[in-house]
Amino acid sequence: MKIALIGNQNSGKSTLFNLLTGSHQKIGNWPGVTVERKVGQLRTTTDELIDLPGIYSLSPYTLEEEITRNYLLNEQVDLILNIIDTTQLERSLYLTTQLLELDIPVLIALNMEDVAIKSGLQIDYQYLEEKLDTTMIRISALKKTGIFELIQTIKQKNYRQNQYKPFFDHFLEKNLGETEKELSGNHRRFYSVKLYEEDPVYEGYLSDQIKAQVKTVKSEYQLDLVQVIADERYRFIEMMRDDAIQSKKDKMTMTDKIDRVILNRFFAIPIFMVIMFTVYYLAAGPVGQFLTEFVEGGVESFSGWFDQILLNAGASSWSRSLVIQGIVTGVGAILAFLPQLIILLILIALLETTGYMNRISFFLDRVFQKAGLSGKSLIPFIIGSGCTVPAIVSTRTIKDESERQMTILLTPFVPCSAKLPIITLFAGYFFPSQAGWISASLYFLAIVVIIFSAFMIKKLFYQSKSSSFILELPPYKLPHFGYLTKDVGRKVWAFIQQAGSIILLASVVVWLFISFSFRLEYGVPIDQSILAGIGKLFSWIFYPFLGTMSWEATVSALQGLVAKEQVVASMAIIGGYSGEVSSGNFIFSSQAFQFFTPASAYAFMVFNLFSAPCFGAIGAMRKELGNAKKMWTAVFFQTGIAWVFATIMFQLIRLIGVII
Repeated sequence: MKIALIGNQNSGKSTLFNLLTGSHQKIGNWPGVTVERKVGQLRTTTDELIDLPGIYSLSPYTLEEEITRNYLLNEQVDLILNIIDTTQLERSLYLTTQLLELDIPVLIALNMEDVAIKSGLQIDYQYLEEKLDTTMIRISALKKTGIFELIQTIKQKNYRQNQYKPFFDHFLEKNLGETEKELSGNHRRFYSVKLYEEDPVYEGYLSDQIKAQVKTVKSEYQLDLVQVIADERYRFIEMMRDDAIQSKKDKMTMTDKIDRVILNRFFAIPIFMVIMFTVYYLAAGPVGQFLTEFVEGGVESFSGWFDQILLNAGASSWSRSLVIQGIVTGVGAILAFLPQLIILLILIALLETTGYMNRISFFLDRVFQKAGLSGKSLIPFIIGSGCTVPAIVSTRTIKDESERQMTILLTPFVPCSAKLPIITLFAGYFFPSQAGWISASLYFLAIVVIIFSAFMIKKLFYQSKSSSFILELPPYKLPHFGYLTKDVGRKVWAFIQQAGSIILLASVVVWLFISFSFRLEYGVPIDQSILAGIGKLFSWIFYPFLGTMSWEATVSALQGLVAKEQVVASMAIIGGYSGEVSSGNFIFSSQAFQFFTPASAYAFMVFNLFSAPCFGAIGAMRKELGNAKKMWTAVFFQTGIAWVFATIMFQLIRLIGVII
């Protein structure tokens, strides 16, 4: 038997999936997209459980909704297991009313019943079962209660083979019934509703008679039928809610009390600034710096130890130089920042899982609307704090094409995990007592640049209005330790994999270019190397915000196109290169920073923060924008903005003489 697990986001769906399948699960991606696909075997059975993406409706407004709907309509699904947040019945049951229109039995798992009881809700579950003609099992995925009963109910098929019960008003219900008779195949009730909503899924079903019926119904209501049908669903849900909920404590919840402060129009932005400063202070400040120095010391010790092994083995000078100064120094420079990355990812994950990030997205929607974006753009921006590539792909959830393209263009401006080593390295070295402020200032500058760029793009290229934004504000919850560990672990492992592949390869190339001249002579002075020649050719471009013709900074910045982390790896190799290998090699020293002043260091961070992203992200932009011309336009725009802001910051800091 094939079972589809469906529910809203934040309903406990992933936790329930893990409980029902244990270790018997496979994780991959849905064909052609980066959305995660999880399939498992139901405990003590041979039944297959498919964890479909979290959604709020079966209308394809998002990629996740499109994936879920296509799966239900095109695959042979034997049972839908619909998980519902008992504390949010009104929101959850909207999707349920759509699932019941399919020709697939629906079994409902009522999650978080313990929380509902604690909050004062007394629900008549038998009434809900009768009204929806479906079976409901009360569970708590977090406390693991009701899971055995749920598995036994599925295993014994002891659930209602529910039949659709009409709930639309008489006129609409009558026309839906007549349209349903004109259709053939499965899910006729679902398709008939979609016909009246003018959903693209109806294509191929329109006959002259159906067109006439749709026109008649439209003229009767004189309203958008999508809105009419949605209103009818909510009318039915509200009626059930009023009859099923017997009592409710009339008091503000803890979430309501917190939101009165967090979403206050005067306090929301200052609180957001304090929170983000704290995040970056912990990641880039004394705690993060101490851990980074500890790892750096370990890498240095390994470098000296391994160099001695190579020396004892009779390795040649050039091979030792390649391994120690090229590979170990380059890759080690990146891995040294792993503790700071872990701290940042944990703190960002905490903000997301507790529900805070949803709220700041909701609040910033008003600001983004004026710049031609909406709060929907905040979703890719939040994802972009981890990696730009999936963030760009996630813009598919934005239906307005101009807004989507603007978001793709602006998402690389978000400080991703690959940019963290650049930020923390320079902040810690040049501004040791202000590292937290400096790091946080770049995050806030990114928001300013995004809004400024969006406003400029809208005025020059796009005149359409930004799309509406609907976002769930779930109750505040304590983070789930297992989820945090898995989420952060996955991102950290991706970072390590990149360091072990792209950074490794790029570091070897840097070593080759720094060790040889254009005549392929080995061991030449560093300023006569191939790398120096390339840097000198382009160093004039960077002079306005570096204040010097530094080929070292130039080649390091150019390598940011390969991977932003490579900026740090390149500087470590250049700063530590001497032409000869010695035991106890270092990763960073004053030599790595000799061509920077505090003003140019800050400007260099700004440039690398906003310049064109890595090759992977550029490839994602090419795919999502649709052609190479738009991609190159985006690359030149991003790099141009980076150059302008870096130059402005450099000249401003030199003028006032301080870092704010």
